[in-house]
Amino acid sequence: MTADSGHARPVDEPVGHPTGGLPSALAETLRYGPFHRALHDAIAHRGLSLARLRAHLEQQGVQVGQSTLSYWQRGLRHPEVPRAIATVRALETVLRLPPESLVALVGHRPQPRTPRPSWLSPAPLPAEFETVADGGVNTELDVLSVHDTVLVGPEREQRSITTRLVVRAAKAGPDRFLAVHRGDAGCLIDNALVRTGEGCRLGRTRRRHADRGLAFELLFDRRLAEGEEHVFSFTVVDDTGGPTPGHHRTFREPCRNYLLQVAFSRRALPARCTKQFRGDPGSTPVDLEELVCGLGGFVSAWFEDVGPGVAGIGVEWT
Repeated sequence: MTADSGHARPVDEPVGHPTGGLPSALAETLRYGPFHRALHDAIAHRGLSLARLRAHLEQQGVQVGQSTLSYWQRGLRHPEVPRAIATVRALETVLRLPPESLVALVGHRPQPRTPRPSWLSPAPLPAEFETVADGGVNTELDVLSVHDTVLVGPEREQRSITTRLVVRAAKAGPDRFLAVHRGDAGCLIDNALVRTGEGCRLGRTRRRHADRGLAFELLFDRRLAEGEEHVFSFTVVDDTGGPTPGHHRTFREPCRNYLLQVAFSRRALPARCTKQFRGDPGSTPVDLEELVCGLGGFVSAWFEDVGPGVAGIGVEWT
């Protein structure tokens, strides 16, 4: 419940023009910006979910996707001028903000970001793949969940990585995902194979010998509708490297959950395994937890709300 002019009413009740005072922190953000922070703080102050906010906008005759509102408040996208001005003014009304307070911030556009994949392995991305997907690589897909299963052989070598992803289309149209693999030291990247599983087939592939990188497209069987979820899987077979130091996944954008499981040969069990995270690829990993590798040779690490950053399992051998 919120108080407005001395009367309490549900936070999702339709509202008219902004009335009453605002918290000093929100008032300051509305004055100085940036837009996405002001919008985020205003939504939090009103206590509205994005679904309820979208419903109120529809009552005012404004159609906007829930994913668009999410991108705006996270600063991943910016309202387009002049097309989005009517929507921003409607947001001011629903959120009970002073007229033109959000509109004034729309012109303060942040510096555009270079399109980056929403999820990929640490290997650099070949330049020719930067615009594989319309609007940038993987930028039209939200990654909801990633599950990696890594098999390690009797010579301590990483033999294969099977990945299952759950994605949601942020807008209508995406029909592919770009993944990048980087082999362990000593591997022959030309020998690496990609085997697709459910929900996709293999498209173009590119290899970079200098950094043992392999980039490849995973093509869906159709273009996804806005908000549609899609599950797909694939396996990278790359077993020519030396003793593996573990497996890590780089997340360029936040992901709800990441499950990493490593299965070791019973003839080559590790001396120590740790759950690790670091804020960027160049920083030192932080050991979050000591992992137990039992007689079955299996270790698992679970990450919630992971990224941006690098998450994985570090392996030490005797």
